[in-house]
Amino acid sequence: MAALTLLVAAIDFGTTYSGWAFSFRHDFEVEPTKIFAKQWTGSNLVSAKGPTCVLIKPDGQTLHSFGFEAENKFAELVADNEHEDWYFFHRFKMMLFEKETLQRNVMLEDSSGKKKLPAKTVFSLSIQYLKDDLITELQNRIFGCGMQDRDIQWVLTVPAIWTDSSKQFMREAAQEAGIPGDKLNISLEPEAASLFCRHYRHLEKSDKDATWMSTYGPGRRYLVLDAGGGTVDVTVHEVMSDEKLKEIYKASGGAWGGTKVDDAFYNFLSEIAGTSVMAKFKAEYIDDYLDLFRSFEIKKRKVGLKTESRLNIELPVALVNLVNEMRGEPLQEAMMKTHYSNQIRMVNNKLRIDSKIAEGFFEPAVNSIIEHVKSLLKELTNSPVDAILMVGGFSESPMLQETVQSNFPELKVIIPYEAGLAVVKGAVIFGHSPTAIVQRVSKYTYGTDVVVDFDPDTHPLHRRKETSDGVICENVFSKLTEAGQILVVGEAQYEQTYKTITKTQKAMGMDIYASIEKNPKFIDDVGCIKIGTFSVPVSGSGKGRKVTVKMIFGGTENDVVCTEVATGKITHLKVDFLT
Repeated sequence: MAALTLLVAAIDFGTTYSGWAFSFRHDFEVEPTKIFAKQWTGSNLVSAKGPTCVLIKPDGQTLHSFGFEAENKFAELVADNEHEDWYFFHRFKMMLFEKETLQRNVMLEDSSGKKKLPAKTVFSLSIQYLKDDLITELQNRIFGCGMQDRDIQWVLTVPAIWTDSSKQFMREAAQEAGIPGDKLNISLEPEAASLFCRHYRHLEKSDKDATWMSTYGPGRRYLVLDAGGGTVDVTVHEVMSDEKLKEIYKASGGAWGGTKVDDAFYNFLSEIAGTSVMAKFKAEYIDDYLDLFRSFEIKKRKVGLKTESRLNIELPVALVNLVNEMRGEPLQEAMMKTHYSNQIRMVNNKLRIDSKIAEGFFEPAVNSIIEHVKSLLKELTNSPVDAILMVGGFSESPMLQETVQSNFPELKVIIPYEAGLAVVKGAVIFGHSPTAIVQRVSKYTYGTDVVVDFDPDTHPLHRRKETSDGVICENVFSKLTEAGQILVVGEAQYEQTYKTITKTQKAMGMDIYASIEKNPKFIDDVGCIKIGTFSVPVSGSGKGRKVTVKMIFGGTENDVVCTEVATGKITHLKVDFLT
């Protein structure tokens, strides 16, 4: 348990950027926000997080580098034409969001699109780097303290909108990276950020709004908008009398993070330079490509609704020359043939972009976020919120901040200093106090399949099946919990007793299904999918041996508690969500 550990260490594994943080228990008990987070440096940049990039050696098993170092080394390999056998991965976390169900042996394409490695290997090596990097820093700070593995409680952050299979995949990757399973908690990103802001009583910079959050009284509700690089998580929290939090609306969101802005910029460049030119530039001039998008990353953080000045981006000479080489005309002439001709121009290799075009890069992501928040607030008319708490790296964007403020003037919009670190620092707090969230809301209707007597009044005729034991209906969805249902953390939502049907039976298998519908009738209904299985162990022999099964869905990961009625033996199980 975290309460018995000396230190909590958190890893925020992001789509575009990753980082880590830690704090000691004695510090947490005095000042919960006294948390150390690494500052990353590379390519003349100092960042609160490092790029989520990993370079793996040609053997496909050995990590060479992570973050800025991985980017720079791979660029060198490309420049020397020695990269073909190496594996470079970046922004690969989204794979876990895009797949509805996951297999343990799922493969992941590297940046070239020509080579693959097991995704588990890529994730595990990345987590191992972050873990080892944190421990190295820890040893440098407290050399000779004798801290051991059992003294550290680890926390790994995941988006709240992720599926159960994605959460399990990350847990297994972390364990493969050397983090003991009993010393690992999974923290939901918007919850972690919310906890951090609730504890934030003083800041490096004066921030009355964030301080106001820490004094937000019982019964008050606020919407948490966690905008990261890949996904945006939205949930709603209510403050309780004991300073703990409860979720009052199921987590929702989508793939509307900051990478959508990068994608829009890339598409813009493809329009003015040519799709084939950009493809070759990205493949053969990776160093220049990375520098271009690092420059854009810095520039885009200044773009807002109040920004009237043009966006100036210095284009690499290699890109300008490629346009000449492949299209037979200067970039300036190519630009004049596009519909942007009156809004962009070249000045000494600097691309000057009209502010309206720059704002347009943000529209796909920002508009999706605004529309989603609007629709959610309409559903919360009986449980209105007072404020919107904006966290995550993309929440540091003036464009997103100003658009949220202009669309929801009746709500207080709170943006903590260094919103991008709120998740990882909040994950440290969660590790020290994992019961700080006392209630969650089920995103899905969970159930299992059962066989019942055929009822002509409720069952379709085509599902009627005659057997030696009577007329039955198979594949009936037996509800365990309902989408939107309140789930109290640690309490069983479902309890059932099962009996063995053979004398020699040693286990009873169960399949788990999920649906976004509240009342699915059958497991093969549209939108209902099998998401996992578990096997209930039974001892002894003979028919009719009973086991009571309790399903607990309220945690960040689901739990199963099995009790053998005859012996009282209790077994804790996890549903296996990976196929």
